[in-house]
Amino acid sequence: MKSDRAFIVGRFQPFHNGHLEVIRKILKENSSVIIGIGSAQYSHTLKDPFTAGERHLMISSSLEAEGIYEFYLVPIEDVNSNPLWVAHVESLTPKFRKIYTNNPLVRRLFFEKNYEVRSMELINRTSWSGTTIRKKMLEGKGWKDDVPKTVFEIIDEIGGVKRLQDLSKTDEDSI
Repeated sequence: MKSDRAFIVGRFQPFHNGHLEVIRKILKENSSVIIGIGSAQYSHTLKDPFTAGERHLMISSSLEAEGIYEFYLVPIEDVNSNPLWVAHVESLTPKFRKIYTNNPLVRRLFFEKNYEVRSMELINRTSWSGTTIRKKMLEGKGWKDDVPKTVFEIIDEIGGVKRLQDLSKTDEDSI
């Protein structure tokens, strides 16, 4: 039987096919999913190149293109205080009792607040990882097939690859 709703949080830098598959699996067990866009305050860095709004657009466009509408997107800024983080998430989201995560800290924090915490199978992790995809973008290697078509189109529209390349440059003198 499907429960009311579940929660998943990630940086989604960028949203990729692995994320899409995880959302599909979560929705097989739950009637809806709250997707927390983590570290929402960060953008324009090599680790977090895309804004919360760009990530929101990537996720919502991708899910809707797949006919998935049972989701809520919530930008979540870091509070940099682990004991307060779960309360911070609770203050921003609709109620939920189940969380899906493989992050040991997130697992522990929600477990200590009596949430049902579930792990997820990592799918095609060698290709479907934000770090790997950003590296491919920087190196000019094929990454288009690692993300939903809508994500590729959004990154292309905003000049995301050029942004990453610009962010990778330095103004330091070479030694």
